[in-house]
Amino acid sequence: MDIINTGLVALLCAMTALIANMSASVFHDGIRPILPQLVEGNMTRRDAGSVAFGLSIGFVASVGISFTLSTGLLNPWLLFLPTDIIGVMLGSRLLAALAGGLWGILVITSLHGVNAVLTGLPVDALGALGELGTPVMTAFALFPLLAIFNQFGWKAGALAGGVVLISRLLVIKYTSIYPESIQIFVGMVMLVGIAIYKDIDNKKKGITPPDMSGMHSLFEERTKRIMKNMPFLAATGALIAIVANAGIFAGSEVSIYSLAEAYKITDQAAQDAAIQQVALSEFMRGLGFVPLIATTALATGVYGVVGMTFVFVVGYLSPNIPVAALLGAITICLEIFLLRKIGHFLEQFPSIRNASDNIRDSMNTLMEFALLIGGVLAVMKMGSTTGLTIFTILFFLNEVMGRPILKIAAPAVAAILTGIALNVLFVFGLFAV
Repeated sequence: MDIINTGLVALLCAMTALIANMSASVFHDGIRPILPQLVEGNMTRRDAGSVAFGLSIGFVASVGISFTLSTGLLNPWLLFLPTDIIGVMLGSRLLAALAGGLWGILVITSLHGVNAVLTGLPVDALGALGELGTPVMTAFALFPLLAIFNQFGWKAGALAGGVVLISRLLVIKYTSIYPESIQIFVGMVMLVGIAIYKDIDNKKKGITPPDMSGMHSLFEERTKRIMKNMPFLAATGALIAIVANAGIFAGSEVSIYSLAEAYKITDQAAQDAAIQQVALSEFMRGLGFVPLIATTALATGVYGVVGMTFVFVVGYLSPNIPVAALLGAITICLEIFLLRKIGHFLEQFPSIRNASDNIRDSMNTLMEFALLIGGVLAVMKMGSTTGLTIFTILFFLNEVMGRPILKIAAPAVAAILTGIALNVLFVFGLFAV
């Protein structure tokens, strides 16, 4: 099984490096706007590669590595940001594919060695790191509510908060459904409803959205370029769905900790229910990113490696790998076919387009909040208040140094370093298990 998984990851990384080299698709949204300049000959690969490296390396070193070490699951930041750099920088498609494949093999082989070292330590840091994900799902379920607060003010937020809380209490009392899934659904319905109501009200007052008709010819040209690369994008979607279905890969910060916990459940029915809950949360997250991904794709002609992220949901829920591969490819193709229709819809409802930014900001804020709480729980489990002391020092050291470690990854990095520090103190007889 390890050989098969290594081969799948190597093939996936080779494909993502190849399509990055073709300027067909990259993972980092910040890289997509520069690729048309590369295609048109207005930028060298060396310059484009330098930009890709600068934008990505922080995420690889902090989010990618720390999330994988704390969960045992691969993630897009660890796999796809390096293949973005490789694909953009190298001039040969063959070399890009080979280098991408080697990166995938390196990640898989290194992961086993690091896990073996961490599990052999006297202070069980790796086991305690599982606590990082404990608050994630509950906090994340509130992202639509926080987005309403940010975009429409406290009155609309208070109303939505009351509705969300009542829905949660009713679900807990009368059903066996996960309350977080209902919270996300109710919150998203209210967010979209309030946004549409505001746009309709603005039209009645004579406030019209900006005219986008002048951009339509450019959008059509860019869409044709994406359609041309659709076979490669579909193949990548199939591979992503496969590795997600194989239980070795998590698509986002929303699902990685919850999936790690779900895979530990021994009862199959309970595990399936937990994975379905994760898939629903991933689906709702995907809805929030549709405006960003669609508009950036239409403007640049460069698609996202993971599409609109619904390929993750397909991978989690598919009954087996062949079905996951087929549905993953179909999902990417459907997204591409719908690009222009999504663009036209967003032109009519600018508040929904603006809500996308608030949704992403709300997700990041809540994930930072949840992982900070999870980090505290993890280090308390490792070393009680001594662990908390070390964790606090490391966390605020990062803050005063200007956050060299991204805020969303800082709790995980601080927790890992705390575990290492506790083991060093144990060796010198300064800390007892």
